[in-house]
Amino acid sequence: MKSWRGVGLVTGWQTTASLAFYAIFAATAFVRDSFGVSRAVTGLTVTAIMLGYTVLLFGTGAAVDGYGEHPVMVAGLLGMAVGAAGVWYAPTFTLLLAALVVLGLAYATAMPATNRAVLAVSPEGRLNLAMNVKQVGVTAGSGAGAVLVTGIAATRYGWRAGFLVVAGIAVAVAAAFAVGYEGESGSGHLSVPDVRGLLDDRAYRGLVAAGFFLGAAVFTTTGYVVLHLTESVSVAAGFAGAVLAAVQVTGSAGRLVGGEVSDRIGGPPARGPALVLAVQSALSAVCFLGIVLADAPLTAAVAFPLLGLFILGFPGVYHAAMTALVADEDVGAATAGGQTSMNAGGLVAPPLFGFVADAHGYDAAWVLLAGVAAVAAAVVWTQVRP
Repeated sequence: MKSWRGVGLVTGWQTTASLAFYAIFAATAFVRDSFGVSRAVTGLTVTAIMLGYTVLLFGTGAAVDGYGEHPVMVAGLLGMAVGAAGVWYAPTFTLLLAALVVLGLAYATAMPATNRAVLAVSPEGRLNLAMNVKQVGVTAGSGAGAVLVTGIAATRYGWRAGFLVVAGIAVAVAAAFAVGYEGESGSGHLSVPDVRGLLDDRAYRGLVAAGFFLGAAVFTTTGYVVLHLTESVSVAAGFAGAVLAAVQVTGSAGRLVGGEVSDRIGGPPARGPALVLAVQSALSAVCFLGIVLADAPLTAAVAFPLLGLFILGFPGVYHAAMTALVADEDVGAATAGGQTSMNAGGLVAPPLFGFVADAHGYDAAWVLLAGVAAVAAAVVWTQVRP
């Protein structure tokens, strides 16, 4: 099944999964208004969904290596439908957080399963580009979620109705994917991932370490774009949602360009994506500082999409480097390790960003993220690139 059609099927699955997962990132302003909570407490919505996403990664990675990606991906979308429906229903902030944890648990199937799927279906010699095409599904789904949630919020149905629509889409795509995608079989049994063996590789250790800082930057960015624009730049929620969607579009472009450039760089398989990742991280740090200067609606509408080109453009080359460093049979476990590190950054950083914004303003919070991205660039350049 090595064809661009197979890559398209996997990308469609990833787009739907990311639509379900990232919709809450576009809804932070509505959550704060509906439940009357502070910026820091609003950041707990991101923490809750990231918590669910993180705790099950090694379990889903083992399931993918043991039983193949097909059943894991179908079950994952159905679980996301349940979580999205829970967000629609939740009458209290506590129940909202619980529903987001469920949604995150189901989304934990995404990276281990889709990375293995791309290895199975990518055309010969085009793995880096295929991995980034699949990763465009993340930004495409997130952008669609931003438009969907903010658009429906402007109607009489309110922002919660967007999550009910998301649940219906997830069920429909799960059914179509179950029929249309064959997948690869696994080893036939579950086993504990050999994390210690993977960490013996210095480059893998460096990639995992960099993942923490990159995850902190990317998840905080997507979680606070709408809040920053509505509160600091004083724009309407619809305008802010459109800017977030534009950030996802430029992030998609960054992934495609990064994948194409990685395939054209010679040397060992991991060298190309590692070089691109280091450059993307460094340019992200510069763009975070640019956000501080963008204090008008039009300049912010330019600055955030420029930032998205780099900070949302890195995951494809990150996972391409990850899969290049390990054997095919260890992709699920290796992905779980790298994504867990990214998610750990996503768990810690959003509430911290909100706390800094409450205490010192948004400018100080964005400068903090600039430093985080610079650290990631240094780690990749010194530990992974060689």
